[in-house]
Amino acid sequence: MNRQLQKFLESTDFIRAVKVAIAAATPVILFSYLDLFSIGFTIALGALFTFISDIPGNLRHRINGMLASNLIATGSTVIVSLATVNHWIFYPVLILLVFFLSMIAVYGHRATLVSFSGLLAMSLSFAHSYTGWDLLEHAGLMIAGGLFYLCISMTFHYIRPYRYAELQMAECILLTARYLKLRGKLWDAHANRDKITEKLLTLQIELNDIHEKLRETLIRNRTKSGSSNQNRRLLIAHIELEEILELAMATSFDYEKLHQAFGKYSYVLNAYQHLAYNLAALLNQLGQSVEKGKKYTSEHRPYKELESFKKAIDRYEAEAGLSSSGTSEEVLMLINMFNYVEKQVEKIKVVEYTFTPAVKPKELKRGDRELEKLLTLHHYSPITLTQNLSFSSTIFRHSLRLTLTVLAGFLIGNILTIQNTYWILLTIVVIMRPGYGLTKQRSYHRTIGTLAGGAIAFGIISIVHNTTILGILAMTCMVLGFSFTQRNYPIAATFITLYVIFVYGMLSPDIQDVILFRITDTLIGTVLAFSANHFLWPSWEFLSLPTFLEDSIKATRDYIREISVFYNKKGEVPLSYPLARKHAFIETGNLMASFQRMTQEPKSRQKQLRQFYTLVVLNHALLSSAASLGAFIQSRKTTKASEAFNAITNAIIKNLDNAAALLTEGQKIPVDTETRKMLNLRFTELKAIREKEIRASNGVHDDTFKLKMEESQLVIQHLIGLTNLSENIEKAVREIQKNR
Repeated sequence: MNRQLQKFLESTDFIRAVKVAIAAATPVILFSYLDLFSIGFTIALGALFTFISDIPGNLRHRINGMLASNLIATGSTVIVSLATVNHWIFYPVLILLVFFLSMIAVYGHRATLVSFSGLLAMSLSFAHSYTGWDLLEHAGLMIAGGLFYLCISMTFHYIRPYRYAELQMAECILLTARYLKLRGKLWDAHANRDKITEKLLTLQIELNDIHEKLRETLIRNRTKSGSSNQNRRLLIAHIELEEILELAMATSFDYEKLHQAFGKYSYVLNAYQHLAYNLAALLNQLGQSVEKGKKYTSEHRPYKELESFKKAIDRYEAEAGLSSSGTSEEVLMLINMFNYVEKQVEKIKVVEYTFTPAVKPKELKRGDRELEKLLTLHHYSPITLTQNLSFSSTIFRHSLRLTLTVLAGFLIGNILTIQNTYWILLTIVVIMRPGYGLTKQRSYHRTIGTLAGGAIAFGIISIVHNTTILGILAMTCMVLGFSFTQRNYPIAATFITLYVIFVYGMLSPDIQDVILFRITDTLIGTVLAFSANHFLWPSWEFLSLPTFLEDSIKATRDYIREISVFYNKKGEVPLSYPLARKHAFIETGNLMASFQRMTQEPKSRQKQLRQFYTLVVLNHALLSSAASLGAFIQSRKTTKASEAFNAITNAIIKNLDNAAALLTEGQKIPVDTETRKMLNLRFTELKAIREKEIRASNGVHDDTFKLKMEESQLVIQHLIGLTNLSENIEKAVREIQKNR
């Protein structure tokens, strides 16, 4: 409990909530004492709108995002206030403003928050209209509030400049530990592997997101501000953690076959599983240490566990009566497992050393320019906006949907003479999302939170009438509400409702009516938002899932191509390799996220759900198999790539090209029976080369011979796995296309 509390108090969400609470409360309290509450409240609004886009990331992007939020929120308020003067121009201005603010989201996540800030300001501007000098004063105070929040945010940043990166790193290490532990559970004889695979896919989405955040923060900090010792340590740890993830995916075997082969020698698999759990525990301890900001002292001895696994392999060879030549398939399989986990131990120790102050961090192999290529570029060109002005764009459809819903909410509020029409608009803006599933979830959570908050507030207001106590409660609820927005939306909605009602309780005597209006307006806004997402150009996931699948197949294909190029050229791993790996991981995560959204939609819209899930799992297995081959050739001094190897790799790439082309509307690819025949000949050729080398050895099995035999056997196994998976993916895509 103490650890969870400490984690919460040091979390980015809580720190952000504290910053906005300070920025909002300070002017309100100060100007209230001067009997100028309205000035303090306006400054607090400016701080709130600026806070919304203050998400972690590169410092320059953070500052630009906050300034953009401040200016767009202020501009939206001014535009609405000017438009209300003339009813003839009001509705066209409202429609264009909401549509434009919504379309800003095409520029990425930070831009989406800037858009949200503008939409919130637009909604709240209906609470009070300003004209003339009052409007200029109001706009100036909002800008001042935004700049005040910016100063507070920068103060927090410079007090602990690397704390966000450390917390993200800690989370990354902890998630990687969970990933390794789940991988370890796959080795249980009676494990529910389908369920574990589903959890691994979900976890990979989180890991992709956190790796992207770390790249953005650490690489940009290095290239823009120079390389500090702490930034270098964190960047090295991040690079190693990406490779640990690749190695974890590489340890993907035929578990049924393994348990059959080693059924009488279960101690071998148990030793491997125990080692995997030990590595997960080591990373978990390290992650907690980084999270708490405490000195790390390792309690685990992975090299000792590695030695135990090696002894288990030797014992198996002795008891099974196998030769130690390494030519038997079972021994080669065990040696392969040992090599992977040995490499993983080495990389985990590097991560461990980076958080040991006494150890000097190693220098990065790649320069700043190369590292920058690993970043995801954001294009803010007007062309990006114009390219999305069509119904094929999810953001365009969402913008139209939101515009019409806001207009409907405004008209309903005026027709029914609702006291606070802007609450309906706020509810619509907060709830509506491009996807049906998230809007449905938010609608439900918002309703529950508002009802719970209203009920609790009613009970407290009935007893407590002291404005000081209500003020303290309002501030507490504000901090907790913003802290839980990303973690638990129903709880966040409950605390935000409490905060709003307590503020009104300090200002208005008829608070019971306020609670009733708040609940009524929220319900109206929720019904409108949910209905609009269901009936107005809905973005059903089954329509976009094939695109995500195509992108994932292409990214994995490019990764396999890079592995093949490296196997042929040898030498240092080129930058194109980690770039291809990064894209393959990200696109596989995007595919799984799209599938998860599909499962939240109505049953009637979950078309070919089982077939798509099969493809999601097959694509993940393909990525794991590719990572396995890539990790193998990186960790060994390999022989020259044969023509047969290249022919088989090209056939695998061709299968994936066919699958991607089949997903592109209108393309028909005939079934290629000749390729399969050619592959069989090539596999026969590879096996013949191996047998020839065995005969040529004349029974002399030295270390060089063993390494050659391991390489040929394992490469053949990887190629067989990749070939079967690529063929199954093409076959599954054909089935989907046939039934569409």
